[in-house]
Amino acid sequence: MAAIALHRDRAAFGRVFVSFAPRIKGYFRRLGADDAAAEDLVQEVMLAVWSKAHQFDPTRAALSTWIYSIARNKRIDMLRRAPPVDADWRDPTLQPPAAPQGDGVAEAREIKERIERAVARLPVEQAQLLRIFYFDDRTHTDIASDLGLPLGTVKSRLRLALGKLKSALEGLAD
Repeated sequence: MAAIALHRDRAAFGRVFVSFAPRIKGYFRRLGADDAAAEDLVQEVMLAVWSKAHQFDPTRAALSTWIYSIARNKRIDMLRRAPPVDADWRDPTLQPPAAPQGDGVAEAREIKERIERAVARLPVEQAQLLRIFYFDDRTHTDIASDLGLPLGTVKSRLRLALGKLKSALEGLAD
């Protein structure tokens, strides 16, 4: 970040952009933004990172924390600018689901732990690809390019990982 702040180093900014833009887009998508809005927000965040690079203080926060704080604030700004929703709050489809009671909480915790154990038993390469593909919202092509792997290798490792997870989690939906 110092190179970006002091020298307006485009190459350094490019590395930050490539590293964070897909993750931030995934963050916005998980918060409910559609694809176009998520792309727009990513551009706003990265523009703020470029223009406010001199404000980053590594003694106060990690780079990712600083960038995600900017992302959070941009999302809030977008929601404030959005027109108000005219909804009938008595509509049963708008009511929140009932919170899980007793056994439901324990069951959800057990399912989560079982999934975590199943992922932990996967080979490192397969677990890494699953995390990148599903949590960082990256395409097969992007992953192949970033990791220097052939596209077919990425696809086959993901397919193998999903097959192993399916076998390990069989009976979970019952």
